[in-house]
Amino acid sequence: MIVISGMIGIGKTSVAELLGKELGSEVFYESVDDNPILPLFYTASEEEIEKKRYPFLLQLYFLQTRFQAIKQAYKDNRNVLDRSIYEDWYFAKVNHDLGRISDLEFQVYEGLLNEMMKEIDELPYKKAPDLNVYLKASFETVMFRIGLRGRDFEQDEDLISYYRKLWEGYDEWLEKHYKASDTLIVDMDVVDVVNNEEDAQKLVDQVKAYLETKGA
Repeated sequence: MIVISGMIGIGKTSVAELLGKELGSEVFYESVDDNPILPLFYTASEEEIEKKRYPFLLQLYFLQTRFQAIKQAYKDNRNVLDRSIYEDWYFAKVNHDLGRISDLEFQVYEGLLNEMMKEIDELPYKKAPDLNVYLKASFETVMFRIGLRGRDFEQDEDLISYYRKLWEGYDEWLEKHYKASDTLIVDMDVVDVVNNEEDAQKLVDQVKAYLETKGA
């Protein structure tokens, strides 16, 4: 099983679809288009956020859907996850650091996450990914790709500081907090799996070679 991680808009879905197709694996997508809270999170005023607690509700929603997805993915085997529960904590932490999630809310969130991770550790079948494919890029590339994606609720200029805060700490999250598997780092400033067949094939070959060494 492979998890794809990295910034918003960086190309996780494209990489997940590529690997799913080439490896004959099912792809578990991040719950975005059917997410009732995400547009509210991006468009709410600071007053609405304070009153209605959208960041906390969003993290609980994502935590629930990612927990469901990874349990199913582990049970079925040979799957690719477009973001996973291992990455979820980082988003909650950033929103906590920004004051959008309160200390008490973050405490509740971490308690739920810890219980979920204990259940994953006790699964009778697979318990950890074979590989994390981490997509990284300059902030300029991230913003360009968010613009290309064209989701209206992601385009507000007021969101730039939020995106930058996420981007600035991502490498640290990978280095200090992700321990579930080995990681393949892909430089998305120079790799284009959508428009460049050579880039796509090189990435597939790298992943296949790694999985062969693991016997996966």
